[in-house]
Amino acid sequence: MSVDQATVRRIARLARIRISDNEVPKLEGELNHILNWVEMLGEVDTENVEPMTSVVDSTMRLRNDEVTDGGYPDRVTGSAAASEDNFFMVPKVVE
Repeated sequence: MSVDQATVRRIARLARIRISDNEVPKLEGELNHILNWVEMLGEVDTENVEPMTSVVDSTMRLRNDEVTDGGYPDRVTGSAAASEDNFFMVPKVVE
């Protein structure tokens, strides 16, 4: 896959990045280099490699899935503009 100058301009516009006409050829080369490198990764044999989320083998500590009030509802609603019975009160926005 290769990128031409029109594609570089389109990518910049979609990313909302302003680039000058002088920068387009340089960015074209850089993007093509990146895409060639990514294509090389497709040649790597990963047949017997297990997927991983970290380089360190670890297990996630999980908490019990229990519904609670958090233990301090007054602190949670303390900074609210208005609250009642530890619930946030908001003004009506739709008539």
